[in-house]
Amino acid sequence: MTQIKYMLLISRQGKVRLQKWYVSLPNNEKTKIIRNLTSIVLSRKAKMCNIVEFGDHKVVYKRYASLYFVCGITQEVDNELLTLEVIHRFVETMDTYFGNVCELDIIFNFEKAYNILDDMLMCDGSLAESSKKEILNHVKTMDTMEHNDHLDRVLS
Repeated sequence: MTQIKYMLLISRQGKVRLQKWYVSLPNNEKTKIIRNLTSIVLSRKAKMCNIVEFGDHKVVYKRYASLYFVCGITQEVDNELLTLEVIHRFVETMDTYFGNVCELDIIFNFEKAYNILDDMLMCDGSLAESSKKEILNHVKTMDTMEHNDHLDRVLS
């Protein structure tokens, strides 16, 4: 079972576009991790391995277009490829929801990206739902509820 400690989405320019932490760390430690990982991941060549030893844990990352999807996982994880699959499923789900997702979709609709991620992973960083269809149904239901709530406020 994959135990994800955090997921970061980092642009090619080194800007963090999304960050979700599944372990409790002080802010200065999070900042240090982000700074160090950004320089490590951005400096690696495309043909290099997507798994890196980093302090007391491993880092699994994958680049899609202009974004790097970076996951910190516990050392005990015996299958880093499962983490790559989680990243890929997250990208596929966002791609279906946004229709060919790009960095701007995440910047301007970050709450939707977080909703999709929250549907996929539990609070402890373990996989909660792997079905793209189920995740999208839930997000679309939330969209409908938000839309109806907005209409109620406008009409009242």
